[in-house]
Amino acid sequence: MKKELCLLREQMKKHNIQAYLIPTDDFHGSEYVGEYFKCRSFISGFTGSAGTLLVMEDMAGLWTDGRYFIQAASQLAGSGISLYKMGEPGVPTIAEYLKENLKEGMTFAFDGRCMMESNADVYREIVTENGASIETGYDLVDAIWEDRPSLSKEPAWILEEKYSGKSSREKIAVIRQEMEEKKADYFLLASLDDICWLLNVRGNDVLCTLVVLSYLLMTQEEVTWYVQSACLTDDVRAMLEKDKIIVKEYEAIYEDLEKIPAGASVLYQPSKTNAALCDKIADGVNQIKDTNPTEYHKAVKNSVEVENERIAHIKDGIALTRFMYYLKTKAIENGESEVSLGDKLVELRKVDEHYVEESFSPIVGYEEHGALPHYSAKPETDRKIEEKGFLLVDTGGHYLEGTTDTTRTFVMGPISDKEKELYTAVLRGHINLSAARFLPGCTGRNLDILARTPLWDLGYDYNHGTGHGVGYLLNVHEGPNSFRYRKMATKNSDCVMEEGMITSNEPGVYLEGEFGVRLENMVVCCKDEKYQPFLCFESLTMVPFEKEAILVERMTEKEIQWLNEYHATVYEKVSPALSEEEKAWLCDVTAPL
Repeated sequence: MKKELCLLREQMKKHNIQAYLIPTDDFHGSEYVGEYFKCRSFISGFTGSAGTLLVMEDMAGLWTDGRYFIQAASQLAGSGISLYKMGEPGVPTIAEYLKENLKEGMTFAFDGRCMMESNADVYREIVTENGASIETGYDLVDAIWEDRPSLSKEPAWILEEKYSGKSSREKIAVIRQEMEEKKADYFLLASLDDICWLLNVRGNDVLCTLVVLSYLLMTQEEVTWYVQSACLTDDVRAMLEKDKIIVKEYEAIYEDLEKIPAGASVLYQPSKTNAALCDKIADGVNQIKDTNPTEYHKAVKNSVEVENERIAHIKDGIALTRFMYYLKTKAIENGESEVSLGDKLVELRKVDEHYVEESFSPIVGYEEHGALPHYSAKPETDRKIEEKGFLLVDTGGHYLEGTTDTTRTFVMGPISDKEKELYTAVLRGHINLSAARFLPGCTGRNLDILARTPLWDLGYDYNHGTGHGVGYLLNVHEGPNSFRYRKMATKNSDCVMEEGMITSNEPGVYLEGEFGVRLENMVVCCKDEKYQPFLCFESLTMVPFEKEAILVERMTEKEIQWLNEYHATVYEKVSPALSEEEKAWLCDVTAPL
């Protein structure tokens, strides 16, 4: 049993707490969190980006989704913590488990700053029904985490309008109009990507996510940004003064929320606002619980952002094509491994002067490691690449021109008929979705089947969504647009695809202990110029697929035509930046089937 788990139980006993919940969230409901907030990882040892830990006197359980089943099972071994595989038959949700096991007189607790209000409401209801009590003011992990990292205070910086496409003043005006329509006197914004989008600022307070730890409160007359003063450079302060943005210290938001007068109305999104903030809003204030109006406007990229993203993906395509050439000609000879190849890609991306950083930690999985959808190579798991099998590489970069996220499964040597069959099925699904023509009003749920059908025909599937929205120098995973067949409980999960939305297209297949295949491009939703009012997708990613892994006889003429046209575009966009040797190689790998 982990020492940290025992120490946590001692703290629970000290405070008369019988059940303690540790989510992955920071104070802002971020997908990825800074080192200060990794309490769940500190206690459990599970390092995946999604999961919730419940600790009681006689049990400890970690709930996570299908992306992390294999990883979690390995990291939790011997910890005294059981794995609960979310969504699997017979596995209760945390709420269901608490309904069954939280007894009258017990105390259930969590840190309200790290629990979003929508989740807190669910637990409050269970506690009331079961005759238990709830405490939201305890950060029990802090008491036992002796060398806990400090809260990040990285400098903020300005995203120029030539990249953002719209000024902060324009964006604020649009949001104020929506506030008026919703009859909201105040708008409370706690999600970091929304705040940075609205103010045209970026930072580095969360790994691979260019955001600043902060809150924002706005009315029709004022916008107040609550941020650590150490983050503000002179240039940022000057911009904020010019745009008449009031600046206050990070923690001052709690005091200001208490000052909202009775009878006023405040708009916020419960799933992106922590419970501690909501607790500060007085009973006499009208709470309008709705989606952040920033979310939709952030997801629909303007024409400047879309054009910049085209540029970013050509830059990224150059780096990835050079990487592919290196894999084929020198990687094995040079003794490369999963870890070193991840570093190699960063090196190739850094050549561009507008490269900022990785958009997420690289996933480089050779052979059976490719069957772990979110595998992260560590020194203890690092595999050297050999002249055989598949290498799955899922990486991305932040450039001033935009954010990329690309997956390719590379052929490193001889592969089996089974590997070819499944590569072809995944590629066909990818092409079918890329080539979709659809009417306005279609959602990602309407289109997801296009990507899965070739795999379903063979009796295979993948345990993740087919695609997610992508932010502009913000979160690489951004809502509300996505491709998935399951209906999600969250509001706006059935988002209609609209012109300007950028979404990943990444079907895959994973055979535990054998290999994995995933093929991912970013696509932008566009008007179909030939058949209006239809919409279609334009592929932004410019990286070749592996022709030697394709069973051409399994593909339709339409699929072959799409692939040939895509490869011709890749060569046109990427080849001018390559050496003569690289260009000759690319000409061969993009030649028509």
